[in-house]
Amino acid sequence: MPRPKRAPAALIAAVAVAALAVASCGGEGRSYDNQPRPPAEITVGVSINKDEISVSPRAFGAGPVNLKIVNQTDRSHQVVLETEDAPRSDGAGLRQETGPINPAGTATIAANVAEGTYRVSVDTEGISPATLDVGDERPSSQQDLLLP
Repeated sequence: MPRPKRAPAALIAAVAVAALAVASCGGEGRSYDNQPRPPAEITVGVSINKDEISVSPRAFGAGPVNLKIVNQTDRSHQVVLETEDAPRSDGAGLRQETGPINPAGTATIAANVAEGTYRVSVDTEGISPATLDVGDERPSSQQDLLLP
């Protein structure tokens, strides 16, 4: 008596299990659409002079910024970046400060600023603070090439 063939039945069972496994992947209704990148980071120059703080540019759109600070006085100073407006309804505000910056020294403050007015000041009397006006969010850097 010839022996019955079992290979087709085992093959059908294996294909059914594989099809079930593939069908169950990626369910749950989640969307995996790409989200746009944040705006490109910009650099804002800050100079501490003997009677004032100079900032360039003074106005820009919301998003990530790097404040590159140089101390052009003969004393050490600490620089503070803080929101000048009243805190938002969620109580959030921004306050970041550097350590002491020696004469002719430099420091950096990295922040993600929202729309509003910010003040850049030092811990010493007699040096006028500078104001930053931050507008609507800058456009996404999604299509920009060669960004770090």
